[in-house]
Amino acid sequence: MGNGDTFKKGSVELILLTLLREKDMYGYEMSQAISDRSGGRITMSEGSLYVTLYRMIKEATITDRREIVGKRMRIYYSIEPSGMEKLEKLREEYERMATGIQEFLKTSDEIVNAKE
Repeated sequence: MGNGDTFKKGSVELILLTLLREKDMYGYEMSQAISDRSGGRITMSEGSLYVTLYRMIKEATITDRREIVGKRMRIYYSIEPSGMEKLEKLREEYERMATGIQEFLKTSDEIVNAKE
């Protein structure tokens, strides 16, 4: 797995854990919240969403529970203490990466402007 893949995986986990820190949610609810909050810039297929959720359950960063709502069975996901720890690490990594990218772009702009 290359750095880009790790960054993407971490970004998805960062987003999901951030949502679950606020409240327990079911998959479709998370998918909608991601799209709504990002102004439609971030969308996640249910397939990708559930693969990540299942992996996070295996890692014990989240848990799931089933509830009957009306005539439907919904699976709600909850963040665990280990998930809170992981969220903190992911946020720190994201902020470090975002700052690094901003510095990189700024330096590149300075080099290009100096040539002109």
